[in-house]
Amino acid sequence: MKAVPIEKAVGMVLGHDVTRIVPGQEKGPAFRKGHIIQSQDVPAFLDMGKQHVYVIELQPGVLHEDEAALRLARAAAGQGLSLTEPVEGRINLIAAHDGLLKINVPALHRLNALEDIAFATLHTHHQVKAGRAVAGTRVVPLSIPEAQIITAEEVCREAAPLIEVRPFQALRVGMVTTGSEVFHGRIQDKFGPVVRQKFEQLGSSISRQILVSDDTAMTAKAICALIAEGAQMVVVTGGMSVDPDDRTPAAIRAAGAEVVTYGAPTFPGAMFMIGYIDSLPVLGLPGCVMYHRTSIFDLVVPRLAAGERLEREDITSLGHGGFCSGCDSCRYPICGFGSG
Repeated sequence: MKAVPIEKAVGMVLGHDVTRIVPGQEKGPAFRKGHIIQSQDVPAFLDMGKQHVYVIELQPGVLHEDEAALRLARAAAGQGLSLTEPVEGRINLIAAHDGLLKINVPALHRLNALEDIAFATLHTHHQVKAGRAVAGTRVVPLSIPEAQIITAEEVCREAAPLIEVRPFQALRVGMVTTGSEVFHGRIQDKFGPVVRQKFEQLGSSISRQILVSDDTAMTAKAICALIAEGAQMVVVTGGMSVDPDDRTPAAIRAAGAEVVTYGAPTFPGAMFMIGYIDSLPVLGLPGCVMYHRTSIFDLVVPRLAAGERLEREDITSLGHGGFCSGCDSCRYPICGFGSG
């Protein structure tokens, strides 16, 4: 570092914190180490009696922390993200719209394995709202060789992208509600309103709901009818247990679905089923969706609404993190449930 008159320090990197003291009111940093001095800063320095400051001279091929963080954030960011201005060398990535947060986790590990690189994110596959900070990045030192950032940028390019927010599609969803007790009007359907609300929160809608008894052929016919009417997804509620009267899994198969899995390593949600008729997803929703605020529905359906096709490995990977703690105050998705 070297001492420079403040008037000649514009554009240089401040090498130390500068404290402002107002007796009886405040004491704290007016400018922090690493700040790039601007012309409008000069009066403030002089007001604090700082006619000279110590600055750091960046050598050719070395980047200031702000520039390094900006290059990292730009290289990592895909669709649906905006960037904050650097603050003390850190830049946050902000969701530009509601959608599904997607992180290339292996690439994120490779990026953070690089010397002096720090890039932190929320969990992948969780739905986020517009304006939410979903990641942040910075380099550890005040300055860093440009070659290290070039290496980090290459990792991000290979990830293509490392992080993005995919918008939800406005799907037309058909719903089949099974159960002779509902079909014959003995009890009121409580499942349908819950599922309808969950889809509306994702920007989709229930195009039609069909009530059926515990009959395999009747349920399969209802599934096919909804698809013929233009449904882009079909959900079947109820009848997912091993009870002899619960015929939903058999009905989904009878409708022609290629079953991805019946059963998921999540609690709640173990009796979940997903299959496809051509490219159209058909889901068997267990009863937990009706009475648990967060369940297998919230781990799977947002991904489908963002246009993903799920395979068996996508469901089996939910086992790591798939045990809901049943907290008194649910904070999902700010938790480990379903982190995979």
